[in-house]
Amino acid sequence: MKHRDLIAALPKAELHLHIEGSMEPEMMFELAARNGIDIPYANVEEVRSAYNFTQLQDFLDIYYEGMAVLREEQDFYDLTMAYLKRSHADNVRHVEMFFDPQGHTTRGIAFETAVSGISRALNDGKKTLGMSSYLILSFLRHLSEEDAFETLAEAEPYLDQFIGVGLDSSEIGHPPSKFARVFARAREMGLKLCAHSGEEGPPDYVREALDILHIDRMDHGNRSMEDESLVQEIVDSGMVLTVCPLSNLKLGVIKDMTDSPVRRMLDAGIAVTLNSDDPAYFGGYMNANFEATADALNLTGADIITLVQNSFQGSFLPPAEIATYLEAVGKAAGSVSSETG
Repeated sequence: MKHRDLIAALPKAELHLHIEGSMEPEMMFELAARNGIDIPYANVEEVRSAYNFTQLQDFLDIYYEGMAVLREEQDFYDLTMAYLKRSHADNVRHVEMFFDPQGHTTRGIAFETAVSGISRALNDGKKTLGMSSYLILSFLRHLSEEDAFETLAEAEPYLDQFIGVGLDSSEIGHPPSKFARVFARAREMGLKLCAHSGEEGPPDYVREALDILHIDRMDHGNRSMEDESLVQEIVDSGMVLTVCPLSNLKLGVIKDMTDSPVRRMLDAGIAVTLNSDDPAYFGGYMNANFEATADALNLTGADIITLVQNSFQGSFLPPAEIATYLEAVGKAAGSVSSETG
């Protein structure tokens, strides 16, 4: 595997991770049993088989089904801690994590239950693993803006637990402009803004995210590459894109890893990053995404280092912490170079 040692050695930031999408089949089965929830699977292998899908909506169906086993604060804690330990093994040192409160409150789970369990795990991850983290509240775009406003109101007592808001779920038919007012309100509240744009939706959705929502960071952004003027706008603005290669492949956004836009984004000067999205469902955490992309696109060691540097520079961390992480990247890269030189 090309550059495997370099990929493993480099500390990384993950900027596009849905915590509910890190639920491995074993955990779904375990939590269902613990909470006395009937799921339509007799064993872990049947759950794993259900993770085979070919398009976004099929994934979302099983994704929301998986959420049903999350009932107690400890469930959210266990899910989050399992992800932190797994990603730490891939040398992820900072994560900015999405969670979908509406996917839980609509099931009758209190907002506090979910956020308390996740936040407690993030705090413990800092203490035991040395991983820094931020939490991003993500609105479900197939629901109404009014629902999003209600969720933002529920979040107000816990604002110190969040760095920003995001926008995810089914993209087609739900343009960013649908959420213009609630994003403006979130900005007034001091929150950073992210939005899934241009995964399935057209380049116009990307423009709306930039020009109407005024996002601070763009999630996916693949279809930006269809519009040269849009690409230039992204480059000129310094907008960071959080691309998820194995997710794109699994959902049919690309037909083959060689179709990934990452190489073209790098060549265009876009600040692109690699991320795992929903790793339990898409078959790969951070290092698997780096390895698959490096092999398919013939990335150089310098390309890989750039992608990792972009991940920290595109984070919402304070400049001093970014500088510390970038120094660690440089040391790790130099160490691998000296060992292989």
